[in-house]
Amino acid sequence: MSAARPCAVTIVANDVGEVGGMERVLSELIAGLAARGHEVTVVSRLLATPPTAGVTFKRVPGPRRPFPLAYPWFMLLTSLLLRRWRRGVVLCTGAITLARVDAVAVHYCHQVGPTQTDRRDPLARLNGALTRAIKRRMERVAFAAGHARRFVCVSDGVAEEVRAHYPELAARVLTIHNGVDTDAFSPGARRADALALRRRLGLGEEGVLVAAFVGGEWDRKGLGPAIEALARAREWELLVAGAGDEARYRALADSLGAGARVHWLGVVRDVAPVYEAADAFVLPSGYETFSLVTFEAAASGLPIVAAPVNGVRELIEDGRNGFLIDREPGQIAARLTQLGGDRELRERIGQAARESVARFGWSATVERYHELLEGLAGERSR
Repeated sequence: MSAARPCAVTIVANDVGEVGGMERVLSELIAGLAARGHEVTVVSRLLATPPTAGVTFKRVPGPRRPFPLAYPWFMLLTSLLLRRWRRGVVLCTGAITLARVDAVAVHYCHQVGPTQTDRRDPLARLNGALTRAIKRRMERVAFAAGHARRFVCVSDGVAEEVRAHYPELAARVLTIHNGVDTDAFSPGARRADALALRRRLGLGEEGVLVAAFVGGEWDRKGLGPAIEALARAREWELLVAGAGDEARYRALADSLGAGARVHWLGVVRDVAPVYEAADAFVLPSGYETFSLVTFEAAASGLPIVAAPVNGVRELIEDGRNGFLIDREPGQIAARLTQLGGDRELRERIGQAARESVARFGWSATVERYHELLEGLAGERSR
Protein backbone atom coordinates (compact mmCIF):
# COMPACT_ATOMS: atom_id res chain seq x y z
CA MET A 1 0.00 0.00 0.00
CA SER A 2 1.10 3.57 -0.64
CA ALA A 3 2.57 5.58 2.22
CA ALA A 4 1.34 8.81 0.64
CA ARG A 5 -0.45 11.18 3.00
CA PRO A 6 -3.99 12.38 2.21
CA CYS A 7 -4.39 15.79 0.62
CA ALA A 8 -7.30 18.08 -0.17
CA VAL A 9 -9.00 17.13 -3.46
CA THR A 10 -11.58 18.97 -5.56
CA ILE A 11 -13.58 16.80 -7.97
CA VAL A 12 -15.49 18.56 -10.76
CA ALA A 13 -18.27 16.59 -12.43
CA ASN A 14 -21.64 17.15 -14.04
CA ASP A 15 -23.55 14.66 -11.89
CA VAL A 16 -22.68 12.17 -9.17
CA GLY A 17 -25.20 9.45 -8.37
CA GLU A 18 -26.18 5.79 -8.38
CA VAL A 19 -27.56 5.47 -11.93
CA GLY A 20 -25.24 5.54 -14.92
CA GLY A 21 -21.76 4.10 -15.26
CA MET A 22 -19.80 7.35 -14.88
CA GLU A 23 -22.03 8.54 -12.05
CA ARG A 24 -21.55 5.31 -10.09
CA VAL A 25 -17.79 5.40 -10.68
CA LEU A 26 -17.62 8.91 -9.24
CA SER A 27 -19.65 7.87 -6.19
CA GLU A 28 -17.23 5.06 -5.42
CA LEU A 29 -14.15 7.22 -6.01
CA ILE A 30 -15.39 10.03 -3.79
CA ALA A 31 -16.29 7.65 -0.95
CA GLY A 32 -13.00 5.78 -1.33
CA LEU A 33 -10.85 8.91 -1.24
CA ALA A 34 -12.75 10.25 1.77
CA ALA A 35 -12.24 6.92 3.55
CA ARG A 36 -8.48 7.28 2.99
CA GLY A 37 -8.52 10.63 4.75
CA HIS A 38 -8.70 13.05 1.82
CA GLU A 39 -10.75 16.21 2.29
CA VAL A 40 -12.95 16.02 -0.79
CA THR A 41 -14.87 18.92 -2.31
CA VAL A 42 -17.36 17.94 -5.01
CA VAL A 43 -18.32 20.64 -7.51
CA SER A 44 -21.29 19.43 -9.57
CA ARG A 45 -24.93 19.97 -10.51
CA LEU A 46 -26.06 16.92 -8.55
CA LEU A 47 -24.70 14.79 -5.71
CA ALA A 48 -27.21 11.95 -5.28
CA THR A 49 -25.27 9.90 -2.74
CA PRO A 50 -25.61 9.41 1.04
CA PRO A 51 -23.82 12.07 3.15
CA THR A 52 -20.19 11.07 3.64
CA ALA A 53 -17.78 12.33 6.28
CA GLY A 54 -15.00 14.38 4.74
CA VAL A 55 -17.02 15.33 1.63
CA THR A 56 -18.22 18.90 0.96
CA PHE A 57 -20.72 19.50 -1.84
CA LYS A 58 -20.73 22.71 -3.87
CA ARG A 59 -23.73 22.80 -6.19
CA VAL A 60 -23.45 24.37 -9.62
CA PRO A 61 -26.93 25.76 -10.47
CA GLY A 62 -28.17 25.46 -14.01
CA PRO A 63 -30.19 23.40 -16.48
CA ARG A 64 -29.45 19.79 -17.41
CA ARG A 65 -31.12 20.06 -20.84
CA PRO A 66 -30.95 20.88 -23.66
CA PHE A 67 -27.28 20.01 -23.99
CA PRO A 68 -26.31 22.91 -26.30
CA LEU A 69 -27.41 25.24 -23.47
CA ALA A 70 -26.53 23.18 -20.39
CA TYR A 71 -22.97 22.29 -21.43
CA PRO A 72 -21.56 25.79 -22.07
CA TRP A 73 -23.45 27.13 -19.04
CA PHE A 74 -21.83 24.57 -16.73
CA MET A 75 -18.41 25.06 -18.34
CA LEU A 76 -18.42 28.82 -17.95
CA LEU A 77 -19.91 28.84 -14.44
CA THR A 78 -17.46 26.29 -13.04
CA SER A 79 -14.62 28.22 -14.62
CA LEU A 80 -15.62 31.15 -12.43
CA LEU A 81 -16.69 29.28 -9.29
CA LEU A 82 -13.55 27.18 -9.06
CA ARG A 83 -11.58 30.32 -8.26
CA ARG A 84 -13.46 30.37 -4.95
CA TRP A 85 -14.25 26.69 -4.34
CA ARG A 86 -11.09 24.82 -5.34
CA ARG A 87 -9.19 23.08 -2.54
CA GLY A 88 -5.93 21.26 -3.13
CA VAL A 89 -5.54 19.09 -6.22
CA VAL A 90 -8.29 19.51 -8.84
CA LEU A 91 -9.52 16.43 -10.71
CA CYS A 92 -11.99 17.22 -13.50
CA THR A 93 -14.24 14.57 -15.03
CA GLY A 94 -14.00 15.22 -18.74
CA ALA A 95 -13.79 18.46 -20.72
CA ILE A 96 -16.31 20.41 -18.64
CA THR A 97 -14.44 23.49 -17.39
CA LEU A 98 -12.04 26.09 -18.74
CA ALA A 99 -10.38 26.54 -15.34
CA ARG A 100 -6.86 25.31 -14.68
CA VAL A 101 -6.93 21.75 -13.29
CA ASP A 102 -4.33 19.23 -12.18
CA ALA A 103 -5.79 16.12 -13.79
CA VAL A 104 -8.59 15.17 -16.16
CA ALA A 105 -10.37 11.84 -15.85
CA VAL A 106 -11.16 10.90 -19.46
CA HIS A 107 -14.20 8.64 -19.57
CA TYR A 108 -14.87 9.40 -23.24
CA CYS A 109 -12.76 10.78 -26.10
CA HIS A 110 -15.26 12.81 -28.11
CA GLN A 111 -13.05 12.85 -31.19
CA VAL A 112 -13.84 9.12 -31.47
CA GLY A 113 -16.86 8.18 -29.41
CA PRO A 114 -20.31 8.54 -30.98
CA THR A 115 -22.88 11.04 -29.81
CA GLN A 116 -26.29 9.86 -30.89
CA THR A 117 -29.90 9.45 -29.89
CA ASP A 118 -32.26 6.51 -30.22
CA ARG A 119 -35.04 8.93 -31.15
CA ARG A 120 -35.95 9.23 -34.81
CA ASP A 121 -37.56 12.68 -35.02
CA PRO A 122 -35.64 15.38 -36.93
CA LEU A 123 -35.27 17.76 -33.99
CA ALA A 124 -33.69 15.05 -31.84
CA ARG A 125 -31.27 14.17 -34.62
CA LEU A 126 -30.40 17.82 -35.15
CA ASN A 127 -29.76 18.18 -31.44
CA GLY A 128 -27.55 15.07 -31.56
CA ALA A 129 -25.49 16.44 -34.45
CA LEU A 130 -25.10 19.79 -32.72
CA THR A 131 -24.15 18.07 -29.47
CA ARG A 132 -21.43 16.06 -31.16
CA ALA A 133 -19.95 19.12 -32.87
CA ILE A 134 -19.92 21.10 -29.61
CA LYS A 135 -18.33 18.27 -27.63
CA ARG A 136 -15.58 17.70 -30.17
CA ARG A 137 -14.68 21.37 -30.38
CA MET A 138 -14.92 22.18 -26.68
CA GLU A 139 -12.96 19.08 -25.68
CA ARG A 140 -9.97 20.51 -27.55
CA VAL A 141 -10.50 23.95 -26.01
CA ALA A 142 -10.91 22.66 -22.44
CA PHE A 143 -7.95 20.27 -22.62
CA ALA A 144 -5.73 23.15 -23.75
CA ALA A 145 -7.14 25.68 -21.25
CA GLY A 146 -6.84 23.38 -18.24
CA HIS A 147 -3.10 22.72 -18.63
CA ALA A 148 -3.63 19.40 -16.82
CA ARG A 149 -0.52 17.52 -15.77
CA ARG A 150 -2.19 14.14 -16.18
CA PHE A 151 -4.95 12.74 -18.38
CA VAL A 152 -6.32 9.66 -16.65
CA CYS A 153 -8.11 7.31 -19.06
CA VAL A 154 -10.55 4.65 -17.89
CA SER A 155 -9.19 1.96 -20.22
CA ASP A 156 -6.18 1.28 -22.40
CA GLY A 157 -8.41 1.75 -25.44
CA VAL A 158 -9.40 5.28 -24.42
CA ALA A 159 -5.74 6.06 -23.67
CA GLU A 160 -4.84 4.99 -27.21
CA GLU A 161 -7.59 7.23 -28.61
CA VAL A 162 -6.39 10.27 -26.64
CA ARG A 163 -2.77 9.73 -27.69
CA ALA A 164 -3.84 9.38 -31.32
CA HIS A 165 -5.98 12.54 -31.40
CA TYR A 166 -3.91 14.62 -28.97
CA PRO A 167 -0.29 13.62 -29.66
CA GLU A 168 0.94 16.69 -27.77
CA LEU A 169 -0.55 15.16 -24.58
CA ALA A 170 0.86 11.66 -25.05
CA ALA A 171 3.50 11.94 -22.30
CA ARG A 172 0.82 12.97 -19.79
CA VAL A 173 -1.65 10.16 -20.58
CA LEU A 174 -2.05 7.13 -18.31
CA THR A 175 -4.65 4.48 -17.57
CA ILE A 176 -6.46 3.89 -14.29
CA HIS A 177 -9.20 1.39 -14.99
CA ASN A 178 -12.59 1.95 -13.50
CA GLY A 179 -13.40 -0.41 -10.67
CA VAL A 180 -16.20 -2.79 -9.84
CA ASP A 181 -17.65 -3.73 -6.45
CA THR A 182 -16.75 -7.41 -6.32
CA ASP A 183 -18.67 -7.85 -3.06
CA ALA A 184 -21.95 -6.31 -4.20
CA PHE A 185 -21.64 -8.12 -7.54
CA SER A 186 -20.91 -11.67 -6.51
CA PRO A 187 -22.51 -15.04 -7.34
CA GLY A 188 -25.23 -15.79 -4.82
CA ALA A 189 -25.02 -12.42 -3.06
CA ARG A 190 -28.57 -11.40 -4.11
CA ARG A 191 -30.11 -14.84 -4.65
CA ALA A 192 -33.38 -14.09 -2.84
CA ASP A 193 -33.94 -10.84 -4.77
CA ALA A 194 -33.10 -12.57 -8.05
CA LEU A 195 -35.56 -15.39 -7.41
CA ALA A 196 -38.24 -12.83 -6.56
CA LEU A 197 -37.54 -11.02 -9.84
CA ARG A 198 -37.75 -14.23 -11.86
CA ARG A 199 -41.04 -15.20 -10.19
CA ARG A 200 -42.48 -11.72 -10.83
CA LEU A 201 -41.63 -12.06 -14.51
CA GLY A 202 -43.07 -15.57 -14.73
CA LEU A 203 -39.67 -17.22 -15.31
CA GLY A 204 -39.73 -19.59 -12.36
CA GLU A 205 -36.80 -20.17 -10.05
CA GLU A 206 -34.79 -22.25 -12.49
CA GLY A 207 -35.00 -24.11 -15.78
CA VAL A 208 -35.65 -21.08 -17.98
CA LEU A 209 -32.54 -19.64 -19.61
CA VAL A 210 -32.23 -15.89 -19.16
CA ALA A 211 -29.83 -13.42 -20.78
CA ALA A 212 -29.36 -9.92 -19.38
CA PHE A 213 -28.87 -6.69 -21.35
CA VAL A 214 -28.11 -3.60 -19.22
CA GLY A 215 -27.70 -0.03 -20.43
CA GLY A 216 -29.16 2.93 -22.29
CA GLU A 217 -28.41 4.26 -25.79
CA TRP A 218 -29.86 1.05 -27.22
CA ASP A 219 -28.86 1.69 -30.83
CA ARG A 220 -25.18 1.97 -29.92
CA LYS A 221 -25.19 -0.81 -27.36
CA GLY A 222 -26.79 -3.26 -29.76
CA LEU A 223 -30.19 -4.08 -28.31
CA GLY A 224 -31.50 -4.61 -31.86
CA PRO A 225 -28.98 -7.38 -32.70
CA ALA A 226 -29.56 -8.90 -29.25
CA ILE A 227 -33.32 -9.14 -29.91
CA GLU A 228 -32.72 -10.53 -33.40
CA ALA A 229 -30.42 -13.16 -31.87
CA LEU A 230 -33.11 -14.02 -29.33
CA ALA A 231 -35.48 -14.76 -32.21
CA ARG A 232 -33.04 -17.49 -33.34
CA ALA A 233 -32.00 -18.76 -29.91
CA ARG A 234 -35.56 -19.62 -28.90
CA GLU A 235 -34.67 -21.31 -25.63
CA TRP A 236 -33.57 -17.95 -24.16
CA GLU A 237 -35.47 -15.08 -22.53
CA LEU A 238 -34.03 -11.54 -22.37
CA LEU A 239 -34.08 -9.03 -19.51
CA VAL A 240 -33.62 -5.42 -20.64
CA ALA A 241 -32.62 -2.98 -17.89
CA GLY A 242 -32.30 0.65 -18.94
CA ALA A 243 -34.10 3.41 -20.79
CA GLY A 244 -34.59 3.80 -24.53
CA ASP A 245 -37.19 3.84 -27.28
CA GLU A 246 -39.13 0.94 -25.81
CA ALA A 247 -42.02 1.15 -28.28
CA ARG A 248 -39.71 0.74 -31.27
CA TYR A 249 -37.85 -2.20 -29.80
CA ARG A 250 -41.06 -3.85 -28.60
CA ALA A 251 -42.28 -3.64 -32.17
CA LEU A 252 -39.06 -5.23 -33.40
CA ALA A 253 -39.37 -8.09 -30.90
CA ASP A 254 -43.03 -8.63 -31.81
CA SER A 255 -42.24 -8.66 -35.53
CA LEU A 256 -39.68 -11.42 -34.94
CA GLY A 257 -42.01 -13.49 -32.77
CA ALA A 258 -39.89 -12.87 -29.68
CA GLY A 259 -42.04 -10.25 -27.95
CA ALA A 260 -43.21 -12.55 -25.16
CA ARG A 261 -39.62 -13.46 -24.31
CA VAL A 262 -38.33 -9.89 -23.85
CA HIS A 263 -38.90 -8.41 -20.38
CA TRP A 264 -38.63 -4.63 -20.03
CA LEU A 265 -37.41 -3.55 -16.59
CA GLY A 266 -36.87 0.17 -17.21
CA VAL A 267 -34.21 2.08 -15.29
CA VAL A 268 -33.00 -0.12 -12.42
CA ARG A 269 -31.11 1.52 -9.57
CA ASP A 270 -30.01 -1.78 -8.09
CA VAL A 271 -28.87 -3.96 -10.98
CA ALA A 272 -27.23 -6.73 -8.93
CA PRO A 273 -30.42 -8.87 -8.82
CA VAL A 274 -30.73 -8.54 -12.61
CA TYR A 275 -27.33 -10.19 -13.11
CA GLU A 276 -28.10 -12.75 -10.41
CA ALA A 277 -31.36 -13.68 -12.18
CA ALA A 278 -29.56 -14.28 -15.47
CA ASP A 279 -27.57 -17.15 -16.99
CA ALA A 280 -25.54 -15.00 -19.42
CA PHE A 281 -24.82 -11.38 -20.22
CA VAL A 282 -25.16 -9.98 -23.75
CA LEU A 283 -23.77 -6.67 -25.03
CA PRO A 284 -23.15 -6.39 -28.81
CA SER A 285 -22.13 -2.75 -28.41
CA GLY A 286 -20.65 -0.66 -31.18
CA TYR A 287 -18.55 1.49 -28.85
CA GLU A 288 -17.68 1.61 -25.15
CA THR A 289 -15.02 3.31 -23.08
CA PHE A 290 -14.89 0.80 -20.21
CA SER A 291 -18.29 -0.91 -20.10
CA LEU A 292 -18.85 -1.07 -16.35
CA VAL A 293 -21.91 -3.29 -16.83
CA THR A 294 -19.75 -5.98 -18.46
CA PHE A 295 -17.40 -5.96 -15.48
CA GLU A 296 -20.36 -6.12 -13.07
CA ALA A 297 -21.79 -9.07 -14.97
CA ALA A 298 -18.40 -10.81 -14.92
CA ALA A 299 -18.08 -10.19 -11.17
CA SER A 300 -21.53 -11.76 -10.82
CA GLY A 301 -20.17 -14.94 -12.41
CA LEU A 302 -21.97 -14.67 -15.74
CA PRO A 303 -20.51 -15.86 -19.04
CA ILE A 304 -20.07 -12.78 -21.20
CA VAL A 305 -21.19 -12.51 -24.83
CA ALA A 306 -19.94 -9.09 -25.92
CA ALA A 307 -18.30 -7.14 -28.70
CA PRO A 308 -14.54 -6.51 -28.28
CA VAL A 309 -14.88 -2.82 -27.47
CA ASN A 310 -12.73 -0.80 -25.06
CA GLY A 311 -12.64 -2.37 -21.62
CA VAL A 312 -14.25 -5.62 -22.75
CA ARG A 313 -11.20 -6.68 -24.74
CA GLU A 314 -9.04 -5.91 -21.70
CA LEU A 315 -11.10 -8.37 -19.64
CA ILE A 316 -12.42 -11.10 -21.93
CA GLU A 317 -10.32 -13.81 -23.55
CA ASP A 318 -12.48 -15.41 -26.20
CA GLY A 319 -13.57 -18.90 -25.20
CA ARG A 320 -12.00 -18.79 -21.73
CA ASN A 321 -14.07 -16.32 -19.69
CA GLY A 322 -16.59 -15.27 -22.32
CA PHE A 323 -17.19 -14.96 -26.03
CA LEU A 324 -16.20 -12.00 -28.21
CA ILE A 325 -18.72 -11.42 -30.97
CA ASP A 326 -19.58 -8.80 -33.56
CA ARG A 327 -23.03 -7.27 -33.99
CA GLU A 328 -24.21 -10.03 -36.33
CA PRO A 329 -27.31 -11.68 -34.77
CA GLY A 330 -26.45 -15.14 -36.10
CA GLN A 331 -23.12 -15.16 -34.29
CA ILE A 332 -24.72 -13.97 -31.04
CA ALA A 333 -27.43 -16.62 -31.34
CA ALA A 334 -24.84 -19.34 -31.97
CA ARG A 335 -22.99 -18.47 -28.76
CA LEU A 336 -26.23 -18.33 -26.76
CA THR A 337 -27.25 -21.70 -28.15
CA GLN A 338 -23.85 -23.12 -27.27
CA LEU A 339 -24.12 -21.84 -23.71
CA GLY A 340 -27.75 -22.86 -23.40
CA GLY A 341 -26.99 -26.48 -24.21
CA ASP A 342 -24.12 -26.88 -21.74
CA ARG A 343 -24.62 -25.91 -18.11
CA GLU A 344 -21.09 -26.98 -17.21
CA LEU A 345 -19.74 -24.63 -19.89
CA ARG A 346 -21.79 -21.74 -18.50
CA GLU A 347 -20.50 -22.39 -15.01
CA ARG A 348 -16.87 -22.78 -16.10
CA ILE A 349 -16.82 -19.62 -18.21
CA GLY A 350 -18.75 -17.67 -15.56
CA GLN A 351 -16.26 -18.69 -12.87
CA ALA A 352 -13.36 -17.67 -15.11
CA ALA A 353 -15.01 -14.29 -15.70
CA ARG A 354 -15.36 -13.83 -11.95
CA GLU A 355 -11.69 -14.64 -11.39
CA SER A 356 -10.58 -12.30 -14.18
CA VAL A 357 -12.40 -9.30 -12.78
CA ALA A 358 -10.81 -9.59 -9.33
CA ARG A 359 -7.93 -7.26 -10.22
CA PHE A 360 -10.42 -4.52 -11.09
CA GLY A 361 -11.80 -4.20 -7.55
CA TRP A 362 -12.53 -0.72 -6.24
CA SER A 363 -9.77 -0.76 -3.65
CA ALA A 364 -7.16 -1.04 -6.41
CA THR A 365 -8.71 1.81 -8.43
CA VAL A 366 -9.01 4.15 -5.45
CA GLU A 367 -5.47 3.34 -4.35
CA ARG A 368 -4.10 4.31 -7.75
CA TYR A 369 -6.00 7.60 -7.66
CA HIS A 370 -4.77 8.15 -4.10
CA GLU A 371 -1.17 7.74 -5.26
CA LEU A 372 -1.70 9.93 -8.32
CA LEU A 373 -3.29 12.80 -6.40
CA GLU A 374 -0.65 12.72 -3.68
CA GLY A 375 2.03 12.72 -6.35
CA LEU A 376 0.47 15.77 -8.00
CA ALA A 377 0.23 17.52 -4.62
CA GLY A 378 3.89 16.78 -4.03
CA GLU A 379 4.87 18.17 -7.44
CA ARG A 380 3.00 21.37 -6.67
CA SER A 381 4.73 21.84 -3.30
CA ARG A 382 8.23 21.52 -4.77
